[in-house]
Amino acid sequence: MTNWKDSSKLAVVTGSAGIGLGVATRLLEEGFGVILCGVDPADNKTARERTAGKPIEVVQLDVSREGDVRAFAADIAEKTSRLDALVNCAGIQPYGTIETTTPEAWRHVIDVNLSGYFYMAHFLYPLLKACETASIVNIASVQGHLNQNNVLAYATSKGAIHALTRAMAVDCARDRVRVNSISPGSIRTPLLEFAARELTPEGGDMEATLAEFGASHAAGRVGTVEEIGAMVAFLVGPESQFCIGGDFSVDGGLKAQLGV
Repeated sequence: MTNWKDSSKLAVVTGSAGIGLGVATRLLEEGFGVILCGVDPADNKTARERTAGKPIEVVQLDVSREGDVRAFAADIAEKTSRLDALVNCAGIQPYGTIETTTPEAWRHVIDVNLSGYFYMAHFLYPLLKACETASIVNIASVQGHLNQNNVLAYATSKGAIHALTRAMAVDCARDRVRVNSISPGSIRTPLLEFAARELTPEGGDMEATLAEFGASHAAGRVGTVEEIGAMVAFLVGPESQFCIGGDFSVDGGLKAQLGV
């Protein structure tokens, strides 16, 4: 690990695979030191390998556990006096309707996808406020606006992130901390590939299923983590200082195109 404390800007990013890793990689290119938080040891190992030699620290953290996040924030506060950016990406997507989603599954999704965002922002806020030009970006989803079948808990959590972002933006602007969200469409991540495998008939081609996902977007394809990273880089950068409380679609025209 190259010491992130030598960097002039520091970002904390949650989720060490998929969008989270893509965002961390882009922020490293933008000159940030990065602390990348992930719950899965295998994903964390892969993230360390892919970012070797960069000013990044990959740490084990379950964002759904209040005490763990509190301790993480206290540890960071001992090492730095300010934080320039927090990007909340960690999330899970189980399937289920109001009938098939168990109370345990419901609580787990809300704990990770929503409470995790709150805990990270709450406990790191003193460092963000000290920066005076800090930015928080919450990764939401198009499913916070429009929904597929069988994703009750996930869609609910993403819609709540939109509301959380607006509320935070109004409160935090007085401290010169800007808060925005991003709503991706279908982005090629391990999570999307899992969904494609689940929906691909036995003996079928997962790539064909991914192509079908892409066909529902006006762009005719699924998106990339690099494209989400580019939007994050804009939102935490100096050219977005008038962007407060917005939700930015990176969805390949998915919401703009009628599926008929």
